[in-house]
Amino acid sequence: MNLPRRTFLHLAAGAAALPALSPIANAQTYPSRPVRLIVGFPAGYATDIVARLIAQSLSERLGQQVAVENRPGAATNIAAEEVAKAAPDGYTLLAMTVTNAVNATLYRDLNFDIAHDIAPIVATFRSPNVLVVTPSLPAKTLPEFIAYAKANPGKINYASAGYGSAPNVNAELFKMMAGVDLVHVPYSGSFVPDLLSGQVQAAFPPIPLAIANIRAGKLRALAVTSATPSDALPGVPTVGEFVPGFEATIWHGIGAPMSTPAAIINKLNRETNAVLAEPKMKERFGDLGGTAIGGSPAELGKLLTDEIKKWDKVIRVANIKPV
Repeated sequence: MNLPRRTFLHLAAGAAALPALSPIANAQTYPSRPVRLIVGFPAGYATDIVARLIAQSLSERLGQQVAVENRPGAATNIAAEEVAKAAPDGYTLLAMTVTNAVNATLYRDLNFDIAHDIAPIVATFRSPNVLVVTPSLPAKTLPEFIAYAKANPGKINYASAGYGSAPNVNAELFKMMAGVDLVHVPYSGSFVPDLLSGQVQAAFPPIPLAIANIRAGKLRALAVTSATPSDALPGVPTVGEFVPGFEATIWHGIGAPMSTPAAIINKLNRETNAVLAEPKMKERFGDLGGTAIGGSPAELGKLLTDEIKKWDKVIRVANIKPV
């Protein structure tokens, strides 16, 4: 069939415009099916707890279920790679955390680049880690702990969730700045049972992971790692009050595969910021010992870049190697 030249050109122009219009159309109808939020930790870990709180309210705002899926393994790299290689359509998201920034230096042979393959959407939650010790340890305060560690080099074992985990790099930063010798005991699972039993004497867990045992008197909190005290642990000082310049926090965020349409990124950013502003969410975060962050995609991108640089230095000086 031969088409008149004018009709042919009109149809051709319309066809050429379709790819440009489709992201806008997709964003207007997004989401039209459930969204997966991939977490690189097992259920019950801090990242999982925060992700599930946000997912519940975000599901209500989006009109589609935001389903949290746990993909633990390889220090969160399995989850991050799955999202990095997923279709950039907004239906597969990553629950980001400081571990992703640490891994950027710790692992040299990753099949993805967290800073280039994951598009930042929004930072969600920030909380300090807390230096805790077993009640059997003589130290009642942070200065006493430092003095005891210096008088007993290599005699205090500290637990972590593995090489490069936040409790590990926080402790190594503390060792460097406080001038103490602590022995690292990495765990592939939860270290809390051994900490409670006294098999290990200290740790730098996230507040959400330790707060119940602190309140029950099963662990003694000596200091929080943030620049300011935590409302969840009244009376507990910051590490920086006794080790000037020390500061480290656990942060969480949400990312998507790079090349996800900007309209979808912006919609997710807007709706998640609305969730973070809800009074009930702020109250729940406070109960966990942290605060909501929020902000723009660019602000999460800067946070990620800054954290990669910060932990790169610690990993190199402490010679932390993945196992």
